[in-house]
Amino acid sequence: MSPQSEKKPGSFRSLRLTMRFIIPLVIAMTILAYALLPLVDKLTLHWFIRDLDMRSQLIANTIQEPLGEFLEQGNTARINSLMRRAIQDERLFAMGFCDAQGKLLYSTSKFPDDVTCPSPDSPAPEKPSILKLPSGLVHVAVKPVLIAGVPSGYLFLIHDMSFIESRSADTRKYIVLLFVILFLVISFITVLVAHLSWRGWMSGVRALLRGESMVQPFAEGPNSELQPLMGDLRTLLRTIDAERRLADDVTISWNPDKLRELLYKQLTGEQILVVSNREPYIHMKGKEGIEIQRPASGLVTAVEPVMKACSGTWIAHGGGTADREVVDKKDHVSIPPEHPQYTLRRIWLSREEEKGYYYGFANEGLWPLCHIAHVRPIFRTSDWQHYVTINQRFADAVVKEADRDDPVVLVQDYHFALLPGMLRKALPKSTIITFWHIPWPNPEAFGICPWREELLQGMLGSTILGFHTPFHCKNFMETVDRYLETRVDHASATISHGGNLTLVEAYPISIQWPPPWQDNQPSVAQCRAEIRKLLKIDNDCLIGIGVDRLDYTKGILERLRAVESLLENHPEMVGRFSFVQIAAPSRSVLEEYQAFEARVRALATHINQRFANGAYQPVYLRVEHHEPEEVNRYYRAADVCMVTSLHDGMNLVAKEFIASRDDERGVLVLSQFTGAAHELYEALIVNPYHIEQTADALYQALTMPEFEQRERMRSMRSMVRDFNVYRWAGRMLIDASKIRQREKLAARIGMET
Repeated sequence: MSPQSEKKPGSFRSLRLTMRFIIPLVIAMTILAYALLPLVDKLTLHWFIRDLDMRSQLIANTIQEPLGEFLEQGNTARINSLMRRAIQDERLFAMGFCDAQGKLLYSTSKFPDDVTCPSPDSPAPEKPSILKLPSGLVHVAVKPVLIAGVPSGYLFLIHDMSFIESRSADTRKYIVLLFVILFLVISFITVLVAHLSWRGWMSGVRALLRGESMVQPFAEGPNSELQPLMGDLRTLLRTIDAERRLADDVTISWNPDKLRELLYKQLTGEQILVVSNREPYIHMKGKEGIEIQRPASGLVTAVEPVMKACSGTWIAHGGGTADREVVDKKDHVSIPPEHPQYTLRRIWLSREEEKGYYYGFANEGLWPLCHIAHVRPIFRTSDWQHYVTINQRFADAVVKEADRDDPVVLVQDYHFALLPGMLRKALPKSTIITFWHIPWPNPEAFGICPWREELLQGMLGSTILGFHTPFHCKNFMETVDRYLETRVDHASATISHGGNLTLVEAYPISIQWPPPWQDNQPSVAQCRAEIRKLLKIDNDCLIGIGVDRLDYTKGILERLRAVESLLENHPEMVGRFSFVQIAAPSRSVLEEYQAFEARVRALATHINQRFANGAYQPVYLRVEHHEPEEVNRYYRAADVCMVTSLHDGMNLVAKEFIASRDDERGVLVLSQFTGAAHELYEALIVNPYHIEQTADALYQALTMPEFEQRERMRSMRSMVRDFNVYRWAGRMLIDASKIRQREKLAARIGMET
């Protein structure tokens, strides 16, 4: 194709764009001119008549005195001479004088016969009149002539109006010429501005689509007129991105290899650091030496597979009794012990610091503040000071571990709300991904915290701020909008504060798939046999399982009351159903947790005393630490799993139970107040506060036919398989990669300009 032929489409588009402005302008100008010309003629005639009126009055006033003298003298020659001199004006056509009896006494030669004197009985016209003669229109003005103050007659002044028609014709020509000139000027300016604006808009839209102008969506750039459009474009791009994500979820099989591939393509050579309070492995002194424990933590369950995939550094509080004995000079230890894949950097806290930062501000303050569990939060200034100190200590550790100025830092949970802001000051180029693992309350509830502004400002140091559900994202953005001077863009889910832009997004967390022990785990039959033997449960007895930390938000009391209600309303289940509650000790130094444990033990004892019969025990309360592999055996042995949290960000126990059931058996009873309830629709969803409803759901689960169990479990396993922890991490890292690319592009554009 020749260059000329390539230019034709562009020239044609340019001509078409020009005609879009020219044709409406021509039509508008023509209509305006057509409507304006009659109005101009009318106005011109009015102006000229008014001018003739003034001229007639002026002439009458001028000759009033000499004409009166000549009339009084009866000097006809002087009167005729005066009139002849007066009509020498080119516009004054004729002049005449009528006496009071209505007789024309004096007149010039061209005085028209159609003009008659007024009779004595009728008054002379006060206003001038227009008279049409064969020669054309004339203006007739009648003025009284006074002699010694007494009216003696009327002076007729007749002006020729033929000049008005010629002047009107000239005026019309000038107006048409003016409209033509205006049309040409306006057309030129309009087309020029349109072309320049169109090019500017197109360049701006291209920049938006490339992401150049969306790095800082609130910045006023040269195309500030595109600001109203940017929100719509961002919404469209987010819709396209959501559709692309949905398509990816169908086609991409998320696993460790896929995550490594993503890291290689999207974040090649980038350093990844994870910060959390809880460490993934705890070294404890035991009777036979140092023992290794894995804490009961949904956070650890979710994050460790990611660290194994990317081989980064995990920074956490070292709280084990033997933690100091296994680290090197830099407080590093390679883990997992059996096959090291990443580095754990431990941070040391004194007992006073741990009491103030962890047990105090984090768990007596923020934890009940963010959970609707009807436990009042407690805030102390001393706890806040420890919280600030420990956040700064972790920030210093991140800076020390970073081997570059722009690492990717994954900050985990409510223990480090201030950390993103501290890192933003120390490492301005870093990409900080903060994930809030617990719910976020509404603005009114969060307003209870005395240091709400400081916490929000710290969190807004994040590049990406993730929550489990869109509802929690909405609550956070409304909280920020309520308490801080920020610019919140709900369309793009971004918050601009202090020169930093934070993306607030929902990333539903999940678990590793397939489970790490899937290939060598015992069969379901073996697990059932082992658990029944361990707990001395009859073979024909159905088993329910609950796995939680011993925490008041987990709904353990409500769960046990539902078990009691089941046995009470269905006596046939007594002796045929036992419930096992695994409750890992948690925050036992706090009075609220001590009191809660006492209530749980008392209720379990009460139920056992009420319904136990011989060797039969309805409730088995196991308040002790269990390793994940051991918990998995309980999952596989159970007929039903109960998750009755009063308020939970996600709750991974529900997904762990589903992942363990490769036999596609078992039923999940799930609280509606968990994030998991928004994904696992095939579970039996309950309100844990409604004891009878929960008991009915438990009975439905225990009596559910096998085919229905398989259908429900198959669907939920498919969801957990596709939406696993690698997808959770991958989505955050993909978004982080996009933001890093945009920031680098913006920096390059800034350097070029």
